[in-house]
Amino acid sequence: MSALCLDIPIVETGRLILRGPEARDFEAVAAFFADGDRSWGFGGPKSRNEAWRWFAGNIGHWALNGYGFWTVETREDGQIIGIVGLWNPEGWPEPELGWVMFEGSEGRGYAFEAAQAARDHTYGPMGFTTLTSNILPGNARSVALAERLGARYERDFTNVTGDTEMAYRHPSPEALAKAQEQEGAA
Repeated sequence: MSALCLDIPIVETGRLILRGPEARDFEAVAAFFADGDRSWGFGGPKSRNEAWRWFAGNIGHWALNGYGFWTVETREDGQIIGIVGLWNPEGWPEPELGWVMFEGSEGRGYAFEAAQAARDHTYGPMGFTTLTSNILPGNARSVALAERLGARYERDFTNVTGDTEMAYRHPSPEALAKAQEQEGAA
């Protein structure tokens, strides 16, 4: 029997490294899911066992789909500050771009930087042409970030767990390129 070997790309920005999940990341993920005030928009709170299953499921997501959530760490000191990436479990309407910043990481532009880098990689090397971000009603911070990334509310839908979510459609790669051209010409 051979071992499963994942070739998860590393995406780097000026301040961040987006890399595949490693065993050492689990404690930060478990702490995030244990905090119901922080994790409610991401399906939490979850017990340590449920957080482990989510964490392992993310690795399986990479194996099955070739994409998933990257661990986000700072280039400066390697601190694990969140997760960002693509999610498309069974029954999902399409792949979505999602993000979570762990406690103490907010307010520094990390979520925007990581989500933008993930989207650029998804549209570039991965060849995607469309993405949504699915956000639970009441998650104003995620709505603000989606809109800052240029995503616009498209519709409500009922997810596989029966919750209503808001789908925010991201600009296409062509629309982003055109916007960059216009900014460069201004």
